[in-house]
Amino acid sequence: MKRQSFDNVWDALTDSAEEAASMTMRSNLLIAVEQRVRSWKVTQAAAAHRLGITQPRLNDLLQGKIAKFSLDTLVDLAARAGLSVQIKIAKAA
Repeated sequence: MKRQSFDNVWDALTDSAEEAASMTMRSNLLIAVEQRVRSWKVTQAAAAHRLGITQPRLNDLLQGKIAKFSLDTLVDLAARAGLSVQIKIAKAA
């Protein structure tokens, strides 16, 4: 069996470059929002209220359940958390 290497874990786990790109953006956003929420040092109920979501939904985010969050939802949550989201677009290698 030939050994493969990948630039990104999503390149290995997804079926297409498009899906890998989407999952990369989703995971980066999820991690940023999760870190921001944890920095608040408040209860999950208070953090959920601040983000405008339910506490169980916040728990999904804090547990890294990426499949439960669309890119749009994560962008919205990032904005509510006081984060600025920018997309970098470059020609593919």
